[in-house]
Amino acid sequence: MADTDPQLDVLARAAPDKLKHFAETLIGDLGEIDVLKSRTGLVMLPMRDTAQGTVFHLGEVLVSEAHIRAGDLQGYGMRRGHDLEAAMAMALVDLALQSDVQSEACAAFCDQTAKDQAAEDRETLRRVEATRVNMETF
Repeated sequence: MADTDPQLDVLARAAPDKLKHFAETLIGDLGEIDVLKSRTGLVMLPMRDTAQGTVFHLGEVLVSEAHIRAGDLQGYGMRRGHDLEAAMAMALVDLALQSDVQSEACAAFCDQTAKDQAAEDRETLRRVEATRVNMETF
C-alpha cells in the first residue's frame, strides 16, 4: 500500500472538473463499491498564532465528505465547499491508489495536478510580493 497523504493533499485542492473526469475512468476497474458516507457539514478551521505558536479556531468551513469501501480497502475524500461529486471523485482516486488500480495513471494525475498547483501558488505569491511595503523606523 502506498503512502497517499501527499496525494490526498493534492486531490483536496484539485480542479473539480478535472478530478471528476479522471475519477470516472476508474469506476469500471474498482469493482463493487459501498458508499459509507456522503455528506456535507461544518468543520472548525484551526490556525496557529505566529507570535506565540498557540492553536486557535478561526471559524467554521463548509466541507463535503465521502467515504467508500471496496472489499477491505477504503477511500476517503474531503473538500472545501458543497460539492459531493468532487468529494466522491477524490475518494475514488484514493481507493484506486490504495488498491493499485490504474496506479500509473493515478500517480501521473496527482503529479501533474501538484505541478499545476505549485505554479498557481508561485503566481499568487508573486502577486502578493508585489504589494509588499517596506517601511523604515527610526
